[in-house]
Amino acid sequence: MACNMRTGLLISQICPTSGHVSVKRRIGNASVVRAVIVDHNTFVKGIISSTSSLIMRRPTLPKPQLVEETDHERKGCKGKFGRFGGNFVPETLISCLSNLEAEFNLVLHDAQFQAELATALRDYVGRETPLYFAERLTNHYKKNNNGEGPEIYLKREDLNHGGAHKINNAIAQAMIAKRLGRKSVVAATGAGQHGVATAAACAKLSLQCTIFMGTKDMEKQSSNLVLMKLLGAEVKSVDGNFKDATSEAFREWVGNLESSYYLTGTVVGPHPCPSMVREFQSVIGKETRRQAMEKWGGKPDVLVACVGSGSNALGLFHEFIKEEDVRLIGVEAGGFGLESDKHSATLAKGDVGVYHGTMSYLLQDEEGQIIRPHSVGVGLEYPAVGPELSFLKDTGRAEYYSVTDKEALDACQLLCRLEGIIPSLEASHALAFLNKLCPTLPTGTKVVVNCSGRGDKDAEMILNHKYYPMEKQFPASQNL
Repeated sequence: MACNMRTGLLISQICPTSGHVSVKRRIGNASVVRAVIVDHNTFVKGIISSTSSLIMRRPTLPKPQLVEETDHERKGCKGKFGRFGGNFVPETLISCLSNLEAEFNLVLHDAQFQAELATALRDYVGRETPLYFAERLTNHYKKNNNGEGPEIYLKREDLNHGGAHKINNAIAQAMIAKRLGRKSVVAATGAGQHGVATAAACAKLSLQCTIFMGTKDMEKQSSNLVLMKLLGAEVKSVDGNFKDATSEAFREWVGNLESSYYLTGTVVGPHPCPSMVREFQSVIGKETRRQAMEKWGGKPDVLVACVGSGSNALGLFHEFIKEEDVRLIGVEAGGFGLESDKHSATLAKGDVGVYHGTMSYLLQDEEGQIIRPHSVGVGLEYPAVGPELSFLKDTGRAEYYSVTDKEALDACQLLCRLEGIIPSLEASHALAFLNKLCPTLPTGTKVVVNCSGRGDKDAEMILNHKYYPMEKQFPASQNL
């Protein structure tokens, strides 16, 4: 039995015929979780198989202290958030990830890099984005609750260059790739927003760009596929969806570590990837704090964001994590319902395991096999979630709920008709939760919803969806 001391993985047996590896994980000096089968070639290349995970069975531990744990992570504890995070990769990737971590720590304190990034965010991305008071949406919910209810504000990340929050991170990481002397960038995308953002950043910085995208996602998000190609990216199709595209992007990167850069857009993956994306997306929350102070002289009372893997949610939440008088609400994709097998509600229905190099909550069956996620919002179709969001669940700092496909579609149409804003179907999940949240809040409560992307890419799907006898639900002349 071999043991990788960095990851704690015990390779107990290699099948001579199938090449499968039986893997266990040691907890402390004694406890060992049960074995699970993964593909050997994939494991050696540094990826837990796209159809396998490690189900972690641990003794019940005392509830961790939030401030101590997050401070501990900030002091450079290898991306650990309580029991979550870490580097579950083979030795071949440790050096590359260590170099990336060192460069990341340098740019955080490099005045020239920070000045160049600030200029790019202002002049290229279009920051800062507005904190918009959705007056008609606010009045709609008050009308349904006897005139009582919160004030609703939208953080307009949909107005960024490329139409989503993804460019905040993509431009920063592309700048790091340039500093490291890399010539090409590899990325994976689901809804296509990260793909468009990465392609745009690479075009600006003269980097070759290869984007992997699932065939199912290509069909649903064909407009973004066109945009990526227009921006000069080579788009490679992968059978499946985002999780499958991510695995292929990893493989491509691992095969050319010296000259390529893996530009992740999610707060998952081995350290330092989740911390990097979180840091570059935290501009959302920092702006929100400043804008809230300007508009009403205080902090938001409630923050709401959709949760797929978690980049837009952490971007909004992170600035306020230590302030427990600010509620953090993440909304997952409930698909056809949590009791169906058609959803992406990882935090509601998942177990703890290891996937794509990090420990977090996963959608998996009793054998550790990944359950294929589903959502009408393609960007939410991922079977795992970021380690920091997993930690916020365990500590109770963040609240997580889910809404169905139909509720998200209804919320999208409602915002279109009331505010003239077309949100992405991903962001519409956060908006849909307002229907349940608003009746519970007193008048004067300030709610900020992260409108993380615009819905141009989803317009045809919304209009053609079976849930939508549109004119019957929201006639154009109706005064809501």
